[in-house]
Amino acid sequence: MGDGKLTRRNFVKAATAAALSVPTILVNSQPKTFRVALIGCGGRGRGAVRDIHEAAKLLGVEIRMVAFGDWFRERALAAAKEYGVPPERCFGGPTAYKEVLDTDADIVMIAVAHAFHPIFVEAAVKAGKHIFIEKPIAIDPPGCRRALAAAEESERKGLTVVVGTQLRHHWDCILTHQAVAVEGALGRLYAGRVGHCGGHEGSVKPVNPQTADDLIRTWKDWNCLCGERALLGDLIHQIDFACWFVGRPPISAVAFGFRARRPAGDQYDFFSIDYDFGDGVHIHAMCRHIDGCWNWVGHDFVYEKGRTNGADFPNPQNSPIPPDVPRAKSPYVQEQVHLLYSLLKGKPLNQLRNLVLSTAAAVMGRLSAYTGKMVTWDEIMVDPNKNPALYNWRMRPTPEDFEQGTVEMPQEGVVPIPGLPAK
Repeated sequence: MGDGKLTRRNFVKAATAAALSVPTILVNSQPKTFRVALIGCGGRGRGAVRDIHEAAKLLGVEIRMVAFGDWFRERALAAAKEYGVPPERCFGGPTAYKEVLDTDADIVMIAVAHAFHPIFVEAAVKAGKHIFIEKPIAIDPPGCRRALAAAEESERKGLTVVVGTQLRHHWDCILTHQAVAVEGALGRLYAGRVGHCGGHEGSVKPVNPQTADDLIRTWKDWNCLCGERALLGDLIHQIDFACWFVGRPPISAVAFGFRARRPAGDQYDFFSIDYDFGDGVHIHAMCRHIDGCWNWVGHDFVYEKGRTNGADFPNPQNSPIPPDVPRAKSPYVQEQVHLLYSLLKGKPLNQLRNLVLSTAAAVMGRLSAYTGKMVTWDEIMVDPNKNPALYNWRMRPTPEDFEQGTVEMPQEGVVPIPGLPAK
């Protein structure tokens, strides 16, 4: 699989091998300090830093922040001040991530605009860092395949990589998954639905960007940086949850969506996606960012012997959670508990391949909505000759354009029209 292609069969084999399975041994009685750096000093990144500090308390270890990086250095300086990190350890600009990775950090946390994730995680793996990275891992098929290659390299190096699909760290979800998806308590899975429908998110008036800095400040409005906020920013959690419970990636997606009310940027407001997982299993996924509408965030799976929302059947015969893992009050802290725990035990926990799967599934649905066509897994992740336009489809300006200073401004309000080729 070193060719950057992820077949459904290979994914199932790899995911089974990479499942959370850690030996139950006592944490070293001597205090241990982990050196941590943050790339991306916005709200989510700073929140992740608070979460790993809380996780460290539960495990009786210490966190020492050693570096901060952000496109805007003033944000790195502001974040660092809280933890006593000196200005010379704060980096800004498009290459700040490289300077952070050159430090002595053991763990690097990445929470930046989605488009940069493949490049940043690739560089972090090459630097030999353990990683926490937010979702999604990419915004287009080439980015997904690049991240897959990084996942393979991280596995070879024995690195721990925990990702921001925090529902996989929710205690009741873990136990329900074990009972239903692993032990088969409800029999065969027939079908399901997942959704993330809520109010408007993003700018409330046109942005009219003039510079790359303008785009970065409003990155959640722009497809070249965010890759559809409603889908890859929010619904990605529920798509990942569906893939987790089904146990394999979808074969194909048929979707629709469009832009109805957004005043800024170049994104759709809603998506509706039918995922075919093979063997007659279909999962419907929907998302919406429109005020004044019905809201729902959740999951509903129908099985041969009943149904579950993914968290209401927490009584497996055998718990997959080691007894000495502390239970945090939130899954955001729990994911950091699992990261630190894996390092303390010397047993890597690597979720990067799983994030590639769910991201690629989301991208598959996105491209189906854009084109009005059925889009298959093979077309975007496996066979470059099956549909070259989809296999090679990239958002522009690219991350490389941002780093090289060759950014051309996207057109506000201009979106793909279903029935026409994706651009």
